[in-house]
Amino acid sequence: MQVAGQFRGWLEVRIMTCENAQQNIILAQYGELADELQFPLEQHVSGCEECRREWKALLALNEELALTPMLEPSPNLLAASRMRLDEALDMMPARSMTQRFFGNAFRWMGYMQGAPALTTLLVGVGFLGGNFIARYQAANAPKLPTPVILSNSSNGSIASVSGIVQTPNSELVQVKYNRLVPETVQGSLDDPQIRQLLMLGTKLATTSDVHADSVALLANECAAGHDCGAASDGSSGATGIRTALLASLRYDKSPSVRLKALQGLQPYVAQDDHVRDAVLESLMHDTSADVRGQAVSMLQPVQADSSVRQVLRTVSTQDANPAIRDASFNVLQGTSDIQ
Repeated sequence: MQVAGQFRGWLEVRIMTCENAQQNIILAQYGELADELQFPLEQHVSGCEECRREWKALLALNEELALTPMLEPSPNLLAASRMRLDEALDMMPARSMTQRFFGNAFRWMGYMQGAPALTTLLVGVGFLGGNFIARYQAANAPKLPTPVILSNSSNGSIASVSGIVQTPNSELVQVKYNRLVPETVQGSLDDPQIRQLLMLGTKLATTSDVHADSVALLANECAAGHDCGAASDGSSGATGIRTALLASLRYDKSPSVRLKALQGLQPYVAQDDHVRDAVLESLMHDTSADVRGQAVSMLQPVQADSSVRQVLRTVSTQDANPAIRDASFNVLQGTSDIQ
């Protein structure tokens, strides 16, 4: 059964259906999604329009809820709630066998109060027995080394505390903890390990500069014609670097990062439908005029595509920026000349 559970977990990571994606989107919004499911979810959302709409809807809902103030209950409501609680307690059914057992135990303790001599004897025996056990444990406890204060922080920050042992009847405490040790690797941009770290940098960077540098380096690799290809099984879905750039184009808050990701995806507009759809989506909805202008110029090689022409017609008449409207119209004119 354990092997089957592990196989199902592995299968969910490799092949994420829309049903699983809907559940994982909710977990991701609250920060509860497992790390191994983050990347498959981004892959699925980048290629599924329905799940992408669900993702954006939840983002909009969270933003709306964040703007709504939290109201405290009124004193009248609290008083009424307490009264209803008291009434409900009065209407509770008869006690169970366990409750009767503890009730009888407390009554027995009441009877003990009527026999002070017996009570005193039992308390004395308990006190002597507890004192003897404590002394025995202290005498046979293992000797802990003298605590040492570690002042050298070069070994990395403390990540977690894994164990605490205190010597009975003393102030000696042994604490086990784990450190985060920074590491550095150096290599070519074509090295798989370097590429993997750069892709992690687009999601797990500690600063915005590191995040922007990761996207820029990956985009330059793709723009220079290096291997940022599709899946090894020959399917049309992009993987690896291309998927990381698609995620940055769609979800990054920085216009400069989105623009850099768009430039890195330019070589794949004609051959990858996922990239083309992302470019069209940016042209329609991106808030940055620079990103929308770059998207228009990237669509020239595929201007004869019907979906591209439809988006260009809409942008040429509805975009708020006159330069982008003119650029979209000029691309459409080139389409008419070709036809």
